Amino acid sequence: MSADPRRQVPRTDSLLADPRLAAAGERLGRGLVKGAVQQVQQRIRDGELAPPDAVPAVLAALPGTASSLRPVLNATGVLVHTNLGRSPLSPAAVAAITAAAGTTDVELDLASGRRGPRGEAAIAALLAAVPAAEAAIVVNNCAAALALVATALGQGKELVLARGELVEIGDGFRIPELLASTGARLREVGTTNRVTLGDYRGALGSATGAVLKVHPSNFVVRGFTRQVAVGELAAALAGTGTPLVADIGSGLLRPHPLLPDEPDLQSALAAGADVVLASGDKLLGGPQAGLVLGRAELVQRLRRHPLYRALRVDKTTLAALEATLRGPLPPVQEMLAADLDGLRARARALATRLATVGVDAVAVDAEARVGGGGAPEHPLPSAAVSLPASFAGSLRRGAPPVVGYVEGDRTLLNLRSLPPSADDDLAAAVLAVAAS
Repeated sequence: MSADPRRQVPRTDSLLADPRLAAAGERLGRGLVKGAVQQVQQRIRDGELAPPDAVPAVLAALPGTASSLRPVLNATGVLVHTNLGRSPLSPAAVAAITAAAGTTDVELDLASGRRGPRGEAAIAALLAAVPAAEAAIVVNNCAAALALVATALGQGKELVLARGELVEIGDGFRIPELLASTGARLREVGTTNRVTLGDYRGALGSATGAVLKVHPSNFVVRGFTRQVAVGELAAALAGTGTPLVADIGSGLLRPHPLLPDEPDLQSALAAGADVVLASGDKLLGGPQAGLVLGRAELVQRLRRHPLYRALRVDKTTLAALEATLRGPLPPVQEMLAADLDGLRARARALATRLATVGVDAVAVDAEARVGGGGAPEHPLPSAAVSLPASFAGSLRRGAPPVVGYVEGDRTLLNLRSLPPSADDDLAAAVLAVAAS
């Protein structure tokens, strides 16, 4: 008899016919399951696995969904972490996405049977949340909103903005390059650190398409500085016919006591901005979207522009946005509102639980951040579980992955960016690493 191990490898069709793998194929797709089968077959050839263990090994190797994206426990203390998908959605928003994933009435009036306005309910929810706005549209992110405004109002004309607001944000994305790509000409005013109302007035002319104010994200200038507020600019532009567009970035609906310097949609419009732009997946706590609110005539002009069709959002985004606005507080707002004593109590409980079984874990005070370019000057008090530095990499590679950060010679797991419901999973992940 031949001892060739290849003769012991189960056939692909036999494995795929196993009821357990057939069920997985219906859920995940036959191709994905077949790929996992082939990997397990190679492990058997290499002598790493016994043939009777093939099916359990395939099941263990399969992901929970057909997507390669994996849920991650965000213990970085950054509430809106761009690398981790920014704001986590509320259960209400997740349920709304599931409901909207099938056939929906996104552009159908069920009463009349005729075509209906797209996203009407989401727009109504947005206008109810920001009463100073006369009208609104939604595109796929804030950069798209800025590109639409620059194209519709500035193509072939000049966009006036302060030099200190010509910023670069994450991944090398530069505001002036985006604006120039639309065919608009940039008219820079002031200096990096100082701009006056006179600088703006001196730049206005027949070629002016709009005046822009762009939130500088994480870029901060201190010392000998000056900038012009939205209210001052609006008063100076009154009667000129030149629209004032404010890109506030973070999507804060109204002033927040913990973030005194962060611009918000309601205040910017109330101060006189004609159009305000913001992200839906930052402090608003919703899906990725670019929110455009303001005067009805200008918003309608943007909506009728041909570029809008290329930038509009799908039904699941509209559903999630509406649920975020109408439903319970989204997770990012709950994180902002978290009580420091409660965070410390959670850290102590987790550290005690881990130390009881021999893990070098202690509770410590820490700082959290809003993230996503929001409120860079306002750290948030928090609490963390401190572990040896060697835990950081192993936790990232665990199941579920846990992303913390190393400070000095310790790994910190910051709890402000995690809901209390994640504490058991966090403890289990740490214990799994400790055991290995």
